[in-house]
Amino acid sequence: MQCFELTEQDHIAHLVLNRPEAMNTMHPLFWRELDDTLTRLNREGTARALVISSTGKHFSAGMALETFSNAITLDDSSAEGRAAIFDSLADIQSTFTKLETMRIPVIAAIHGGCIGGAVDMVTACCIRYATSDAFFCIQEINIGMVADVGTLQRLPKLIPLGVVKELAYTGRRLPAQKALAYGLVNEVFDSQEAMVAAALKCAQEIAAKPPVAIWGTKQVIHYTRDHSVEDALKQMGWIQGAIWSNAHVREAITAMKEKRAGEFAPLAALGSFREL
Repeated sequence: MQCFELTEQDHIAHLVLNRPEAMNTMHPLFWRELDDTLTRLNREGTARALVISSTGKHFSAGMALETFSNAITLDDSSAEGRAAIFDSLADIQSTFTKLETMRIPVIAAIHGGCIGGAVDMVTACCIRYATSDAFFCIQEINIGMVADVGTLQRLPKLIPLGVVKELAYTGRRLPAQKALAYGLVNEVFDSQEAMVAAALKCAQEIAAKPPVAIWGTKQVIHYTRDHSVEDALKQMGWIQGAIWSNAHVREAITAMKEKRAGEFAPLAALGSFREL
């Protein structure tokens, strides 16, 4: 890959944005590589947690400027052209949605600027850590457009609506400490090294649990976020009935008593109808 580096060790995948000279901006190759990587990790089932970090001065400056400059060539003069804008946008949105819907938890480790499309990206993750110099900016309003890849849909579920509106209307920067106070990030660290180490440690703790139980927990949390308590409790029963394992419970308790790592089966690899 040209935009990322990927390592996998002890059931933990670590994806690093790796174009610091371009402030890790998001251009067409970025989207293709990210989509392919997330699809593969999700299908294989060997990774039990994914950490996303970055290089250089900023986590990501968002969409590459050439992407925005090319936007003026989009056909807004006909119904057919505007329909094509909708379809193209849906394709981009689906990549970040994969972060949210992956079978494993995703942890974002954010330093420096998290700007524009990068906010779309990290709001789709499960857990966010940040360095003390990190900041978040809904940059799209500053260049005359509406944020359109998930920020305005996911951020109101993470922080107060009034704060979302202030950031979205003004394009102001939200510093790490305020992001912590609002609940956007879980913890703030003095250095990038300490932050990435903490993210990997969290991933290790997740990877030590039965993968199917982690899968079920993620399913339940996301469903609960978007449904009533009554509906979510019903869904909880369906999930628990589908994945309950006496063997997993016995192994988890025995491993805890014996102060050792538990041994659990990985998630099953996913087939594809395209391969039939």
